[in-house]
Amino acid sequence: MTVDPLSDALAVADARSVFSGGFTAGGDWAIELRGRDRLKVNAVVQGGCLLVRDGGEPLKLAEGDVVISDGGQPYTLCSRPGVAPTDSADVVMDPVTRMGRLGQGDTVDVACVSGHIDLSRDRGDLLRRALPELVHVRADSPEAGVLRWLIGQLAAEMRMRRAGVEFVSAQLAQLMFVQVLRVCLTDADGLPPGWLRALADERLAPALRLMHGDPAHPWQLEELARAAAMSRTTFAVRFKEAAGVPPLTYLLNWRMNLAARALRQDTAPVGALARSVGYTSESAFSNAFKRAVGVAPRRYREEALASAPAVDRDLAGGRTAVL
Repeated sequence: MTVDPLSDALAVADARSVFSGGFTAGGDWAIELRGRDRLKVNAVVQGGCLLVRDGGEPLKLAEGDVVISDGGQPYTLCSRPGVAPTDSADVVMDPVTRMGRLGQGDTVDVACVSGHIDLSRDRGDLLRRALPELVHVRADSPEAGVLRWLIGQLAAEMRMRRAGVEFVSAQLAQLMFVQVLRVCLTDADGLPPGWLRALADERLAPALRLMHGDPAHPWQLEELARAAAMSRTTFAVRFKEAAGVPPLTYLLNWRMNLAARALRQDTAPVGALARSVGYTSESAFSNAFKRAVGVAPRRYREEALASAPAVDRDLAGGRTAVL
């Protein structure tokens, strides 16, 4: 079976896309949006607007554009700079369509749909570190065709409100996120050092696939360099520049991510988990896990099990999420 590191990373991060609604606007308007330490997604389904961040030039968004923010800083969508923004929490949402209204009059100049990518299950590190602060996918980019279709489908679901709309909307939002990541892979220069940038490097990708395909194997630098058709030194330098860490550190981090997911999802003994990620000693694994994650494996499992019900309630349709 072909190893797919992108699918692996999405599964390990337990990334959950939640569709939270949207808004229509006319005249002068502005709305401040906060990611709240989640990846925030906005798609323009009609018209255009500006995205304004502190210290940055206004970014023009056109119909069909999609933006993903890392959630670190708030930003404003507006008709023009200088309009006092409404806090997203103060927007009155229609209980059926989950769309709010901004501006004056009945004219609809702009329509946007919003959602977020919840990364709380792996503390957000794996995906958030791999992405820039803001991803802007333009509607006229060669890779945007699928995104335009997904946005259209999401808008139709909102408008028609057929049976299953909550489930379908969440799945469409998830597919939008995956497509944005695929777009990012075509522009590796715009990515910060991380696993996504390394995956975008065709020379490094074979080594990544080896580590993902058999993480328990005691991979050596020479083996990985050979898969990439490079010398040890050239491979090590190129890998660290792209991934931000040396190859064997990446392997260690990946093993810890796999172990963390297993601890969240099943009740297998810690010793068995240790062997599944290449450790013959449970104590060695526990020490490595605590250094990487901050808590011992058993404590991590207890905390994950205790918090899981609350997380699941928050994700059930995104009804309480604000724009």
